[in-house]
Amino acid sequence: MAYIVIAVCFGLAGGAIGKLKGSSFFLWFLISGLVPFFGLLAAIVYRFERDELRRQCPRCGKVTKIYDAICTRCGQEFDYPDVAIAPESWERTPASRH
Repeated sequence: MAYIVIAVCFGLAGGAIGKLKGSSFFLWFLISGLVPFFGLLAAIVYRFERDELRRQCPRCGKVTKIYDAICTRCGQEFDYPDVAIAPESWERTPASRH
């Protein structure tokens, strides 16, 4: 019983951290709940989705993450781009970072 309480608490913490970083709450809840300490640690060191470089689909113009291999709108397969678009986090910079 104690393990279940610990696993649920770690799962909630990992899910919340994963959601804050732009990933799936349910995925990180499962990872952190099944492997309590290491799952939460993995959620903490996981990348922020908004810090990833992006690219624009040459066929339909949809902006996707640079690591995507196929456009989810039109199905165009991507090669590694010559030019990348700045991450979302760079667009929302505070006024103090001129």
